[in-house]
Amino acid sequence: MTGSLKEKFEVLKVCVIIPTYNNAATLAKVIEDVAEYTSDIIVVNDGSTDNTVEVVKQFTAVQFISYQKNAGKGWALRTAFKYALDKGYNYAITIDSDGQHFAKDLPAFINKLEEEPNAVIIGARNMGQASVPGGSSFGNKFSNFWFKVETGITSPDTQSGYRLYPLEPIKKMRFITRKYEFEIEALVRLAWKGVKVISVPVTVYYAPAGERVSHFRPFKDFFRISVLNTILVLITALYIKPRDIIRTLFSPKKMKKVLDEHLFNPHHTPQLKAMSVAFGVFMGIIPIWGFQLAAAIFLAILFKLNKPIVIVAANISIPPMIPLIIFLSYKMGAFWMGANAMHFDFSNAITLNSIQKNLQQYIFGSITLAVVTAVIFGLATFIFLKLIGKKQAVISKAD
Repeated sequence: MTGSLKEKFEVLKVCVIIPTYNNAATLAKVIEDVAEYTSDIIVVNDGSTDNTVEVVKQFTAVQFISYQKNAGKGWALRTAFKYALDKGYNYAITIDSDGQHFAKDLPAFINKLEEEPNAVIIGARNMGQASVPGGSSFGNKFSNFWFKVETGITSPDTQSGYRLYPLEPIKKMRFITRKYEFEIEALVRLAWKGVKVISVPVTVYYAPAGERVSHFRPFKDFFRISVLNTILVLITALYIKPRDIIRTLFSPKKMKKVLDEHLFNPHHTPQLKAMSVAFGVFMGIIPIWGFQLAAAIFLAILFKLNKPIVIVAANISIPPMIPLIIFLSYKMGAFWMGANAMHFDFSNAITLNSIQKNLQQYIFGSITLAVVTAVIFGLATFIFLKLIGKKQAVISKAD
């Protein structure tokens, strides 16, 4: 079986990358175990100060990259990816050198790769086992949550370093991180490029607290990860989500898929869908320009609404609609301002700069418009879905 697996590694052009930093005590065993499945092994010595070099030199078939100054796991992986691409590999499986991962799970990656040849495959650990440190469990949940916000993808273990990467999409990417947060950046940005992110279950070993060696710095690295997630969320809200929505709007196939999966999803009630539409419309009109989509996504998650529907509905404030929204906001605001109301006609001259002339009228009016429009769209959606439901029920009885 191992022989056939080695052939698959060669045919599919898959290498195994082992980044290492001061893990000489466990590195040899990891290399030995991986070598049972493939000879395409790349070890990256990220400036180790122990006897890592001597350990690797025992394995003459291993491809070895080494540099003196420790630069971080992300830099080690970036260096290895470039090297692997230059050597003609199509895929790279990354495995940690501390003995936490097991080479016996490599066949699971290869089998999944044959099913999904262009996906990132994450080795999902069982984070519920007793030996998992509390900090790791919290960090994983934290990472999974923000990955879902940034990509819309649910993944059980976004912090696992045991992964298979398709190298072709990475070839033209320019990364900005060098430490542990690189694995988050790579995962999110590959998802943004349309690369599928899937998982396979893997086993994991956590050494007892007294024996455990970790180079993760809880405060410094967690801070860096938090800063990265903040940047990624902003990019998601200001560019990625609007880009995806525009692409969906101009693609009948994608639009039909969105409607089938979300608007006509039988697992969500018409009430929930109508509330999602209403909430999205409300968030798209209220006067928090620049933060509407980000706030809508966050609150949709908090209130457990249908997030794709909320996001689509929130884009009621796309640029062509802005003059009309401003005009109607001023008209509705006039009701609250009485004799102090400012009146003007609808024209192309209406822009965001118009708001400065009477900010109070605009704020009152836009909130009123948001509420009224949300109610109208929500009720219309609810009635539409109920009618569709009745029509489908009649068709089912006839069949």
